[in-house]
Amino acid sequence: MNRGTLMVAAGLVLGAVGMTAARHDEKHEPVRPLSVREIAEKLDGKETSATAVEVTYEPGQAGAPHRHPGPAFGYVLEGEYEWAIDDQPARVLKAGETFYEPGGCLHRVSRNPGKVKMRMLAWVLHPRDAKDLVIPVKK
Repeated sequence: MNRGTLMVAAGLVLGAVGMTAARHDEKHEPVRPLSVREIAEKLDGKETSATAVEVTYEPGQAGAPHRHPGPAFGYVLEGEYEWAIDDQPARVLKAGETFYEPGGCLHRVSRNPGKVKMRMLAWVLHPRDAKDLVIPVKK
């Protein structure tokens, strides 16, 4: 990857992560970008990137309902994470557990139900030209 492409990719990640933090809730939970990689596989016939972020929720903190432009995968590092997509019942995931969200599904529950901080790693596969990694859902 040449320097110009790397700078554009870094800018997209920082912008997307900023939008993620701004849209998840009013407290702007910390979302820390970890990496963005162009990958060989295509998503719906489009050139694809994989973006990794670390998300931290304090006890009781929750995010707003949203969608992602491609599939998302998560791994809970510490604490508990209450998670639900589409019309599926909410599940509480504990440290060491993982989740998968199909691209475009409604991520309707995203919160820390516990008494300690929750941290997770999340990866989103997305078209390289995606403007936002988090697409807010109007109530």
